[in-house]
Amino acid sequence: MYVVTGGAGFIGANIVKALNERGIEDILVVDNLEKADKFLNLTDCEITDFMDKRDFIERIKTGGINEKYDAIFHEGACSDTMEHNGLYMMTNNYEYSKTLLHYCQELGIPYLYASSASVYGGGSVFKEEREFEAPLNVYGYSKFLFDQYVRRNWSKLKAQVVGFRYFNVYGPREQHKGRMASVAFHHFNQFRETGKVKLFEGYDGYGNGEQSRDFVSVEDVVSVNFWFLDNPDKRGIFNLGTGRAQPFNDIATSTVNALRHVEGKEKLTLEEMVKQNLVEYIDFPDALKGKYQSFTRADIGALREIGYDKEFLTVEQGVGRYVKHLLAKAAD
Repeated sequence: MYVVTGGAGFIGANIVKALNERGIEDILVVDNLEKADKFLNLTDCEITDFMDKRDFIERIKTGGINEKYDAIFHEGACSDTMEHNGLYMMTNNYEYSKTLLHYCQELGIPYLYASSASVYGGGSVFKEEREFEAPLNVYGYSKFLFDQYVRRNWSKLKAQVVGFRYFNVYGPREQHKGRMASVAFHHFNQFRETGKVKLFEGYDGYGNGEQSRDFVSVEDVVSVNFWFLDNPDKRGIFNLGTGRAQPFNDIATSTVNALRHVEGKEKLTLEEMVKQNLVEYIDFPDALKGKYQSFTRADIGALREIGYDKEFLTVEQGVGRYVKHLLAKAAD
């Protein structure tokens, strides 16, 4: 049996579906359905059982579960970068991850867990080394601290442990995330509702919409997770991005042009979209100043060196696929 924590969430549900596509249905999904609409991510998936995240960790702690699972994909976490409750964040993200780590080591279970590019904070170098890590918020700190815990215990670890520092992930099964959903998701909905997409004006030395991120498709995220699952001798903490930084303007143009293509309309440049009021720039929020990563680009040297050689989708490719998916879901 495989365990996917956060299995009703964005990346977790995509992992569940991908396991199904491998013919695997013996899956325990662990999550919190207090926000019940996440269940929609699992309606086309086959699983063996579901358990609330609190019940699962309590049974782990008290010895109520003592099963040698095939692997645990630990995707569950509070990922809201604007959450200010540090006690909740550290209990939910840090302590929970530690408990699962020790459980997996005791029973020899592969442990593949979600870290985050937020550990790098406002820096300009995104390499898996301590000198470049300085998170800007308590979410990033909770992820950073667990990575540090893994590093300190590295020599004692016997079973496979792999941490993935996810950069800006987008793709199917994120509709429940609200304001924390990807820019591509919001642009799709904005354009269909209002006929335009909105981007931040220039800030932090960047022009309008030119703040740049490493946008990675959830298809590629799943692919990397499964590569490590298939190579249990490989372990470590790795950046999971494309190795490219593309401006938010690229997300906007890719989304709008993908929607225009479906309608049989010609492709437009960014300049043409701005002129036709299809792209609008809005004031940069005061609440984000000093807490915003204006630039991210994963250094994927370590990932390549360990053996993962598949090419990553570009924004144009990935967003194009995603728009088709969103249109198909909207038509259901």
